[in-house]
Amino acid sequence: MKIKKNTFLPAATGLLLLLSSCASDVANRYYSSEHYPPKKSSEVEVLHKNPTRPYEVIADFQARDAGETTMRRMAAKIGADAVIVSLLGGHFSGTWADEKTWSNETYSRVTGTAIKYK
Repeated sequence: MKIKKNTFLPAATGLLLLLSSCASDVANRYYSSEHYPPKKSSEVEVLHKNPTRPYEVIADFQARDAGETTMRRMAAKIGADAVIVSLLGGHFSGTWADEKTWSNETYSRVTGTAIKYK
């Protein structure tokens, strides 16, 4: 499904801003000129290195105080087949909570590259 470029970029930017609401210090960049339907998170493969089969990068995400689940959810919302996750910085294992957030697995910096297989 093709969408006009002059309407797609603002819509994609808005979607990525909406996706960033669960983690702090979020940056997203959408590269594809196509709009893909959302998927269930369970349908998005989580990878820790580049796959051997051909693929196209459709977006990059990064966030602080997030984990693989956040990257997978963000990739699913834009219709990615998989997300290549890099866990950067320190890992916190245990349970912590404050007034707005509860987590049991976060990293100080997480990046994800959303891909579509060719």
